[in-house]
Amino acid sequence: MKDIAIVLYPDMLMLDMAGPVEVFSIANRYLGEDQRYRISTLGTTGTSVRASNGITLQADLPLSDAPTAWDLLLVPGGPGAYNERHETAVPWLREAARASRHHGSICTGAFVLGEAGLLDHRHVTTHWHYISRLKQRFPRADIETDKIFVKDDELLTSGGVTAGIDLALSVVSEDHGRQIALDVAKVLLVVMQRQGGQAQFSPLVAALAKEDSPIARVQNYVLEHLEEPFSVERLAGLAALSPRHFARLFSREANTTPMDFVQRARVDRARQLLESSDLPLKTVAFRSGFGSTRHMRLSFSERLGLTPDQYRRQFT
Repeated sequence: MKDIAIVLYPDMLMLDMAGPVEVFSIANRYLGEDQRYRISTLGTTGTSVRASNGITLQADLPLSDAPTAWDLLLVPGGPGAYNERHETAVPWLREAARASRHHGSICTGAFVLGEAGLLDHRHVTTHWHYISRLKQRFPRADIETDKIFVKDDELLTSGGVTAGIDLALSVVSEDHGRQIALDVAKVLLVVMQRQGGQAQFSPLVAALAKEDSPIARVQNYVLEHLEEPFSVERLAGLAALSPRHFARLFSREANTTPMDFVQRARVDRARQLLESSDLPLKTVAFRSGFGSTRHMRLSFSERLGLTPDQYRRQFT
């Protein structure tokens, strides 16, 4: 019997909790009694906890009465994870992390672990939309930007929402073998291992530099003329700067190189066309500035872990 605890707090995302719980619960159907998972929910504010969708959940135990040693301790995400402080839960989490065999988070639950100092110098991930925020708040964490989930010894973290199911399936696979995990995945109508990472769901071009800067003007020009050929020299000319100074200034303001920005923008344009039209791949490649389907395919595989064909089938 393996004991699993899920920490519940106000304004948590219920699916972050329910997804992994269902994985372990369904796995129990295929396991002998002494191999099953025993799941407990622990409330940080008592036993009654209101989730972000307005539904009130009844925890098995208040955190103050809960044991600290578990086979797996998980903290789900939700607005309450990053908008609130968890002073009463942090000391308990620190002790429980030391006492438990594994501990981790789903989605933005990583913010709660971070408050407890459990992300410092560890490889972790969270929902793609909150990667930058997590980096700013916990700069000593080594954050993986594209992984669906990350295992760093006893610490397990996952990307957004349904990635908790992926993480839980991997735990079941390690505990009881791939076949049991595959049986559970079939019941849930999910795949055992997704193609690609979080990048396939997130835009590759982040917010632009300040509007009054020459870098922003170049970025906007690129986005409006992606079908044109670009080089660092040409982009520097648009900014009226030397190539060396332009490249240095671009990297500082945009946190990427000029040509990486161009490639990211082209992938994003191609994704938009693949999602919203049935244009042939050759046309998509031309309108996105790739010049050939081969170049587009290489860029997709490198950045998204999918081919354009696979992306279109998955997102349309």
